[in-house]
Amino acid sequence: MLRNADPGSFAAVYVVCGYTDMRYGIDTLAALIESRYHLDLFVPDTLFLFCGRHANKIKGLIWEGDGFLLLTKRIEEGRFSWPRYASEARQLTHQEYEWLMKGFSIDPPIRISYPERPA
Repeated sequence: MLRNADPGSFAAVYVVCGYTDMRYGIDTLAALIESRYHLDLFVPDTLFLFCGRHANKIKGLIWEGDGFLLLTKRIEEGRFSWPRYASEARQLTHQEYEWLMKGFSIDPPIRISYPERPA
């Protein structure tokens, strides 16, 4: 479902960078979003994505207006390319969401650098 979901069907998609304990359920994940990231949890069709240390399983949390939907996806081979560099909730574009679901990195591998010039 997540891989084939139309990104336009979500009001917004957030990825929680870093590691999340995959034993957490709906209540703990919801509390994390509100207390740590100060995001409005009750916007219908907003998807929050979480990933554990092994990066072969993700969880998605969606408020559907009358309750939460908790999704779990475990891939059999490979890993998700998950942003680990910071503990933040980052909003994804439609393109970044598609890249993430296909196993690509959402962070650019090439960084702009400016070499020092000899004096």
